Amino acid sequence: MLSRIICVTALLLLSQLSVTAAPADTGGEKVGTPAPNLGLTQWVNSAPLDIENLRGKVVLIRWWTDTCELCAATAPALRQLQQEFSGDGLVVIGVFHPKPAGDWNLERVRRAVAKYQFTFPVALDGDWSALRRWWLDGANREYTSVSFILDKNGIIRYVHPGGEFHQSNGSPQHAMCERDFKQIHSMIGNLLAEH
Repeated sequence: MLSRIICVTALLLLSQLSVTAAPADTGGEKVGTPAPNLGLTQWVNSAPLDIENLRGKVVLIRWWTDTCELCAATAPALRQLQQEFSGDGLVVIGVFHPKPAGDWNLERVRRAVAKYQFTFPVALDGDWSALRRWWLDGANREYTSVSFILDKNGIIRYVHPGGEFHQSNGSPQHAMCERDFKQIHSMIGNLLAEH
């Protein structure tokens, strides 16, 4: 009887370890693949855009929402990248995904766009259909605030799996955020230089 209890306990512990030890997928499998269409029809600051419309441009796409502190922390970096590189051919696109999914209130998106001072195109992904096609698709993802960088041919060249990226202003707790921002900045610069 004691051996059966030990066996069951060991199995329970092992099954729990395998669940908690599974790392979140970082999206590396997406790099080098053609970006899917966004397929979104409600936009702020732009008529509807899709990947075919953006050939010849480097594109930074960021999913974000108005109730996310990490998204708020990243907003200045998005504005900075747009300001620095848009004249060279970068298009920044925000994709608003409400939490929970199902809110199709475009006025909410307009208020959030104004709050964060976004002048770049922002689409509403009210039911997360684009987010599922681009990112979630059954994978174990830690964040929904994902960013993709596409090259001039619409190929995904970089994935930031979510959370925040920005300059740290010397703050040690944001050193990783600054490292990620520098990677994104460098990737955009390199892709814009490609012919």
